[in-house]
Amino acid sequence: MYNVVFVLGPPGSGKGTICAQIQENLGYVHLSAGDLLRAEREREGSQFGALIEGHIKNGSIVPVEITCSLLENAMIANKEANGFLVDGFPRNEDNLSGWKKQMGGKVNEQFVLFLSCPVDVCIDRCLHRGQGRTDDNVESLKKRVETYNQQTFPIIEQYEKHGMVREVNSQRPISEVYQDVVEVFSAANQK
Repeated sequence: MYNVVFVLGPPGSGKGTICAQIQENLGYVHLSAGDLLRAEREREGSQFGALIEGHIKNGSIVPVEITCSLLENAMIANKEANGFLVDGFPRNEDNLSGWKKQMGGKVNEQFVLFLSCPVDVCIDRCLHRGQGRTDDNVESLKKRVETYNQQTFPIIEQYEKHGMVREVNSQRPISEVYQDVVEVFSAANQK
């Protein structure tokens, strides 16, 4: 059974940055749903490439079966890991129910790491991070934030009702954010 921590927050809240540090220091493997989808989009001969591209450009959500399959394949390929940081997923109710259907019984959901940050700060970060992503433009970001507010935030609230959310304010300097995240993992692994 794979240990899983969902890492959620608005676009630009620092999910990728924090996940890279957790991976380096705590033995969890960072699985970015977005990165897996972008890699699949670029993969020669991918039957899903054009479909994924359309969803990424529109700021909409790729069908859950595709995302879950990519995540599961990545877990199988890294089965020696302490656990997996599933970054940016589940993004909506359909993602969550599809995940439970496909991955139920295969994973231990430890908690949701919620990186909270004001939307204006997040948008500014995305516009200035210089990663060359096709969806780091004002129009796509507005759609992504709207999608997050309407579809992803309710997932965080749902996990909150079960006492599974660990919120960390990610507006602060990365070293402070990371220190709080280490404390969250420490507390979770002592249970």
